[in-house]
This record gives sequence, structure tokens and C-alpha cells, in this order.
Amino acid sequence: MNRRQFVRNAGLTTAAFAAIPDQTIFASQADEKIKVVMIGVGMRGQNHLDLLLKRNDVDLIAICDVDDKMLQMSKAIIAKSGKPMPKIFTGDENAWKKMLELKGIKAVIIATPWELHKPMIISAIDAGIKYIGTEVALGINLQDHWDVVHAAEKSDAHVMMLENVCYRRDVLAALSMVRAGIFGEMIHLQGGYQHDLREVKFNDGINPYGNGVEFGEKGFSEAKWRTNHSVHRNGDLYPTHGVGPIAQCININRGNRFLKLNSFATKSRGLHNYIVEKGGATHPNAKVNFRLGDIVTTTLDCANGETIILQHDTNLPRPYSLGFRFQGTKGLWMDVNKSIYVEGVSKPHAWDSAKEWLDKYDHPLWKKYGNDAQGAGHGGMDFFVIHAFIEAAKRNEPTPLDVYDAAAWSAITPLSEQSIEMGNETIDFPDFTGGKWMSRKPIFALNDDY
Repeated sequence: MNRRQFVRNAGLTTAAFAAIPDQTIFASQADEKIKVVMIGVGMRGQNHLDLLLKRNDVDLIAICDVDDKMLQMSKAIIAKSGKPMPKIFTGDENAWKKMLELKGIKAVIIATPWELHKPMIISAIDAGIKYIGTEVALGINLQDHWDVVHAAEKSDAHVMMLENVCYRRDVLAALSMVRAGIFGEMIHLQGGYQHDLREVKFNDGINPYGNGVEFGEKGFSEAKWRTNHSVHRNGDLYPTHGVGPIAQCININRGNRFLKLNSFATKSRGLHNYIVEKGGATHPNAKVNFRLGDIVTTTLDCANGETIILQHDTNLPRPYSLGFRFQGTKGLWMDVNKSIYVEGVSKPHAWDSAKEWLDKYDHPLWKKYGNDAQGAGHGGMDFFVIHAFIEAAKRNEPTPLDVYDAAAWSAITPLSEQSIEMGNETIDFPDFTGGKWMSRKPIFALNDDY
């Protein structure tokens, strides 16, 4: 069987699974509560905290953070929920290690600064915890990613990156269209993180949100740590929002894989200009030299012949858009103009409004849980990513996004840094699956339960 026959057969298998009636693929095995702990209850962690507290199948036994203000905010959320107050671990930067010594932990959620993810994931695995949900990213350098993969493989642990955009309603509907063959054979895909984050990167917690120009020790929330990456690094620092959904469309790590990558970065102007505009040319931060290019463009080549373009664009004034483009031999979907074109159905050379198509192919997950997701963060998609993680842990099933997905998506960052540093050289993409990608079958969003 050649590669294209293999992929075509895998697609038929996918369609067969999608047609199975309700509750037949992953029937619930247990309704008892599972013990969950959280490392990091800052602004992002509090979103997860709120969702966990709303579930009757979760026993949140402990939370950990070094920031007392964030802990107090989290305690207020817990008190309002009416759930028992979990144990609080704080006081020093190693308090989380003591928390992991608690007995009976089934799952841990990590929502801390990026550089802490790898040691926390591996320590959780070493503590015998089988389900680890982590925010982006998996690690900082390429070796971090290999270390996490090897640790998960050795202990048969499930490491799921909590990439919520994979569950965005329009993204899942477009994925349904891809799997139904509406766009034909996939050829080219685009996405990225295109979002003005200057108000997040500079915030002192005193001025109204968005008017500060402080970061590091004087910063508030993410500005304490996230902006420093823009000072010292030049690459696609946040690729997973774009590449996660794209990977599902072309079965990355499950019949396909990334082969090569190269990246280009523009000059850096946006962050400096923002500081001067908000704080004046004499502000100390106006002297900071930011390495991160305002727009970083990364191209990937895939084993089955598709190409991908990702863009990181967070330092310039612009509206929010992830810039999705799913294009095949029969048509394409683009989220920027909210349009779809399908050859033979659409008027020649004219866009259709995407709404009718996306409503028609609305994913069963959203049909089933759309009401439950109302009020959850990021338009409801935060509900789905936490729901999937908890349901997998309850049932002792593999998480729908696994450690190989996390590694492949997250490794784009250090690889893009390497490419830019080497003069935009095209470099080989590592195979974190060790060849298993050729036989692994797609599982993401192929049932209507999680």
C-alpha cells in the first residue's frame, strides 16, 4: 500500500467512526468523582478552576500558586461555587512538589509560566499521576519536548495539551466538512496567532487594564513572565492555536507528519512603539531591545504532500483572527472573511457565506453540549477541552489530544527559532512518534461524547 492509499483508507475509517450512533464508541465506564489538583491559578488557571467546580465528577482536592492575590481570587471563586475548599499549597516556588505527594491524584492541570511546564509534567508523571493537562507550551527547547515524550511513554501517562481552539465551533464544523470530503483532498492550510496582545504584555495591575507599560517584576499576571520571552527569543512563540486544528484536518501523527520547517521574522517595532506611546520616550522600558519580530511566518511541509503556513502576529495593532484557511482540490474555508467556496455548488469565482455551511456541518459535540458550554471562556471552547480531558481520565481512556500532538505542535517554537537563527534555513522536523504515525488512527472528535 502506498502512502496515498494509506491516507485514503484512513479517511474512510474516520468517516465510518463518525457515522456510528450515539454513545457507542466511548461508553461511560464510571461516574465516580476523580481527584484533581491544579498547579497555577492565575487568570488562565481560574478559567479552568471555574469549569472544574461546575462538574459533579471532579473532586478538586488541592490548588497551588505562589501569588497570594491569585490565590485569594481563586478562593472567592471556590467559595461562590459552594464546593469544599481544597488544600492550598503556597509559600515557595517548590510548593507544587509537596502537593504532588498527595494520595489518590488522578489528574493534574498545569497553568503556569511556560518554562515551568516540562519539570512539572515530568514530576507529575514520576509521582504516578496518569493524566496531565497542560497549557501551552510543552517545553522551551527541543530537548524538553523529547524528555516529556520519553517520560510519558515510560510510565504510560497521558499528557494532553489544553489547546482549546481545536474545539472552536466553526473549526469543528470545518473539520466535519473536511472529513466529509466537501473540500476534496486537502492541499494547503493556514493559521496562526494573530491577536494584538500588547495590553497583555504590558500591565502593572494598577493602571486600568491596557494602559500600563510594565513587565517582569513590576508586571501583573502574564506580564510578569510572558513579555520576557519577547525580549530574549525570536520565533513563533505560540503556534498551537493555528496548528492544532490544522493537524486534525490532515491527520498529523496519525497517518501523516510534519517533515520540514522554515521560518522568517520581520523587524521588531511594535512593542517599543507601544511603550513610547503609552509611557513616553524616557520610560526605562523604551530602552529594551525586543528580539521577537513583529510577524513571524513559518512554513511546514508534510509527508502526504500538504503545505502549512503559520503566522505569529501579536505586537502590532490589529483585530483578532487566527487566519484559518483549509483548502483542498474542491474548495476552501477561510475564517477571515467568514466564507466558503465549493466548486460545483458555489457560484463560480464567488464566495458563499460560511454560516449556512457551518450550521449544516455543526459538530455533534456542539449540538450535544452547546448549552453546557454557554458562559465558558473563549466562546465556550474552554468547556470542551476540559470536558474531554476529564472524561478521558474518568474512563481510563487515551486523551483525544496526546503527548505526540503536544510535542509536535509545541516544538514548532524552538524549531522556528533555530531556523531564523540559521538564516531562515529549512530544517528537518523530528518524528516524536518514532514511526508510529504510519499506523496510528485518528481519534479526535470522532464521537459525540468527548
